[in-house]
Amino acid sequence: MKAIIPAAGLGTRFLPTTKGVPKEMLPVLDKPVLQYVIEEAAAAPACDGSVVILSDIKESIESYFQPDPAYHSRLKKEQHHEACETAEKLGALLTYVYQDAPRGLGHAVHCAASKTDNEPFYVLLADVVVPNHTILQELYEVSQAHNGASVIAVFAVPDDQISRFGIIAGTCEEILSDSGIVPSDDAAYDKPGAVWKIDSMIEKPKRELAPSRLAIFGRYLLSPRIMELLSTQEPGAGGEIQLTDSLVRSLEEEPMYAYVIDPNEGYDTGTIPNYIAANVHMALADERYAALLREALADVFA
Repeated sequence: MKAIIPAAGLGTRFLPTTKGVPKEMLPVLDKPVLQYVIEEAAAAPACDGSVVILSDIKESIESYFQPDPAYHSRLKKEQHHEACETAEKLGALLTYVYQDAPRGLGHAVHCAASKTDNEPFYVLLADVVVPNHTILQELYEVSQAHNGASVIAVFAVPDDQISRFGIIAGTCEEILSDSGIVPSDDAAYDKPGAVWKIDSMIEKPKRELAPSRLAIFGRYLLSPRIMELLSTQEPGAGGEIQLTDSLVRSLEEEPMYAYVIDPNEGYDTGTIPNYIAANVHMALADERYAALLREALADVFA
């Protein structure tokens, strides 16, 4: 099973930095966002490699994960080689596909069709960091419990943020707990661990029209049928090929589930405020940086 990681976007929210550095290569703490994502994919159940979707201006991403003997030799002399060794080992698990133009997430995912061998596949959005690698394991467990069905990660958002996301509709049926998947109760419908059977999805609805407050997160485990549907998907919002549109079409043919994650399991780095917040949250959780950051924040707010 492959993991597809779309990373072809222009990163315009981060201009002018992204004129020279791909957004996915901006660091969170001590390594690029994309490295966290690839490490997560490598740890996912049944995953045997990742397909990274690039544009022709992002060749530096491919270079980063390739061995560089001369540079490696210099680092060894300075005792800094271990970090680069980790990146190079990850590089052995990667293949690359180049997207000819920015034509939407669905188009980017379909660019990897020839690499998935008509098998289920993961999709990991490249601007979302999941430090503890928990979500794909959870999606896999839910999928296995439902005969290999597609499962997408969702999270509960406040009412005033509903219109920013794709929102699911359906029925909360189960809870994934330490003892396995058990029947749900009504009070658990938006709590982490809840499993929904999806009836439909609505892209960025007005709050009063939203069927729930569960928003699509950047992690998916999808059936081979989704890839087939993407091959015939017509352009949707923004004139682009939307993954969500093919997910909705698939509901006519096969079941799909949503798994409610804890929002603290992952961090969106796709905007400057969220990128800053991700660095702060992850630094506070890291013993190398936590004390220093708390001291600096105390000085700021003194």
